[in-house]
Amino acid sequence: MPFAVYVLGLAVFAQGTSEFMLSGLVPGIAADLHVSIPAAGLLTSAFAIGMVIGAPAMTLLTRRWPRRRALLVFLGAFIAVHVIGALATNYALLLATRVAAALANAGFWAVALATATALAAPAARARATSVVVGGVTVACVAGVPAGALLGGHWGWRAAFWAVAVVSVPALIAIARTIPEERPSTTSARGELRALADGRLALILTVNALFQGATFCTFTYLAPLATNVTGLGSAWVPAVLALFGAGSFAGVTIGGRIADAHPAALIATGMTALAAGWAALALTAGNPAALIVLVFVQGMVAFGTGPALIARVLDRGAAAPALAGGVATAAFNVGAAVGPWLGGVAIGAGLGYRSPVWVSASLMALALVVSPLSSGRLRRGSSRPSGRNRSAREGTRAGDPARSGGRTTRSGASPR
Repeated sequence: MPFAVYVLGLAVFAQGTSEFMLSGLVPGIAADLHVSIPAAGLLTSAFAIGMVIGAPAMTLLTRRWPRRRALLVFLGAFIAVHVIGALATNYALLLATRVAAALANAGFWAVALATATALAAPAARARATSVVVGGVTVACVAGVPAGALLGGHWGWRAAFWAVAVVSVPALIAIARTIPEERPSTTSARGELRALADGRLALILTVNALFQGATFCTFTYLAPLATNVTGLGSAWVPAVLALFGAGSFAGVTIGGRIADAHPAALIATGMTALAAGWAALALTAGNPAALIVLVFVQGMVAFGTGPALIARVLDRGAAAPALAGGVATAAFNVGAAVGPWLGGVAIGAGLGYRSPVWVSASLMALALVVSPLSSGRLRRGSSRPSGRNRSAREGTRAGDPARSGGRTTRSGASPR
């Protein structure tokens, strides 16, 4: 695996820490800036909305840029707005920096996914995707708790400074390790037309449902452990870290399996997750069951998720710039909608087990949609994929940027 792919994972670690760390900083921000807790909580919502909108928008705006330049601009902007956020003296400015950080993060994520798969050998694309996504899992295990610790001892601004500082080495490494490449020659209209694909829409829907199920339960693990399982509050960090440890194990193992057996991994993983969420909902009152299932579900979720993202990149290969953008948007739609649905269930008086049942329901729906996607892909397998058609057309036209080099190397037919 090229070292540059791990550099991208480091940058995603810093950005993932920023995305999730506010859950532990909201009280301090509210007190310091003299706003209500719900108002401070809107900073998280603003970031999520910025991620969903920003992923396709930012990649469309910068699609003519070489990937290294786009990565440096997005990461540089991300660092800058965190410095401004750390110095903010009013809520409005901090809110604006969160939206700007989300836009930069979304653009970076989209380009990083496309870059990682382009740099990796054809037989290691799913593993490269896992390395990038693994940055988020490391953020959950180490970055978010560290941010909360910094916020508790030195105030919420220290966490913002820490994210900016950690991002600087990644910025330098990207400048030195990511090769300069020619920008995409596909027109914006051509990429948008390529994305108007029913098969791709089904795959994106599966991705959103899958991530919604994962983040729904993850968001409410703390009240589940304390109010249903009966564990003390001191156990909460350990339970969250256990989910993160399982997630890290999942991306490490799953990336290797996905390159060799992608369809089997996705089918098995999704079925296991649906059964696992239902089992957790039924047995959450048992501490041993909770501990085992939290680790297993984290491992299976993040072991399977990168394979689903890789499938989006394969299916959207005819839109090399925007494929990563829509994959990132689908990820964050799920990350936003899943916890919202879990909150609705709790608000309706269904108790703290209800988000786990929501997760099981979302996975069951994903299992209904996924065979439709796979069936359509099989029926359409006689037609050349968008990536291969582009390569052949580029060859006929004598365009070296399409017929050779790293762009073609990253190609593959849809799984």
